Amino acid sequence: MADVRLRNLTKSFGSVQVIKGVDIDIEDGEFVVFVGPSGCGKSTLLRMIAGLEDITSGTLEIGGKRVNDVQPKERGIAMVFQSYAIFPHMTVRENVAFGLTINGASKADKGAKVAEAARVLQMEHLLDRRPSQLSGGQRQRVAIGRAIVRDPQVFLFDEPLSNLDAALRMDMRMEIGKLHQTLGTSMIYVTHDQVEAMTLADKIVVLRGGEVMQIGSPMELYHEPANLFVAGFLGAPSMNFIEVDVAEVTGTRARVSAPALETIEVETKGRDLRAGGKGILGVRPQYLVPTTDGSGMLHGKVELTERLGAETVVDVALRDGTKMIAAIGEDRVFAAGDAIDFNFDPAAAHLFAREEEMAPVPH
Repeated sequence: MADVRLRNLTKSFGSVQVIKGVDIDIEDGEFVVFVGPSGCGKSTLLRMIAGLEDITSGTLEIGGKRVNDVQPKERGIAMVFQSYAIFPHMTVRENVAFGLTINGASKADKGAKVAEAARVLQMEHLLDRRPSQLSGGQRQRVAIGRAIVRDPQVFLFDEPLSNLDAALRMDMRMEIGKLHQTLGTSMIYVTHDQVEAMTLADKIVVLRGGEVMQIGSPMELYHEPANLFVAGFLGAPSMNFIEVDVAEVTGTRARVSAPALETIEVETKGRDLRAGGKGILGVRPQYLVPTTDGSGMLHGKVELTERLGAETVVDVALRDGTKMIAAIGEDRVFAAGDAIDFNFDPAAAHLFAREEEMAPVPH
């Protein structure tokens, strides 16, 4: 096992800089997820750690050793790709053992390591099958097994579940979580799926445009997002945002209102808000509590209702046209066009300064 340190790492393709001075510390045995929208640089960053992309500037250390110019096979890493990358003409046993075979491992050593990987991944019964006889989830297990037998210091996963259907993704997500608990090896995982990030990670790195927006535990990022981008990216459904007028700022609290929002007091949390200016109020859909007696803090009309059994998701248009989503933790019936109000705890809301909308976190 090993820690991984990225110091002011950059990557340019010609005149275009795609990774812009990234600093990340990944501790020994930690499960870290790089998450962000398509094109944010997360896969490029992973490939730089793997040695598949050259580093333009900065320093990369694995296990305390600078590895900028070290060949991929000598970095002590194993990578699992989105496309499985297993050989169709080989059995599962041969695929899992392939790296050991080309490195000249003995038959006994190969047999023992393949057997242990198969036991950990619960695929002993698959060892003599060929990939064409496997499901997508089973093929991904083979790819992970091939990484396990290398006994790497660091596992790298590049969107390994994106080719699977929803049920298989959930199953494999649980299996990867169990694998980390069993092996205790450092793991770096790339995904665009914030549910994978929230459920798997010890630490999440949110990226946008090649920059780090925020680093922290899943619950730190969920409850204390550093900026509007992080607030809107993490959480399902996404956080609601309402432009508000800032009436007064006193110490760490601000009084705000909007055409469809009664005046409330919200913590400023150190953000630069000024009386007479504008702000953005963020409220997660799960925190909105509906009321139909006109006593709510937010006022709107129902546009669409999705009844999911244990939850009801309601699309709402506020009086000023702002769109919102409420996620109600029970089965409720609402008709399109119904007037609906919501209450929420102001302590659970987030107030952002308009000018910091997409600002990265200072390093």
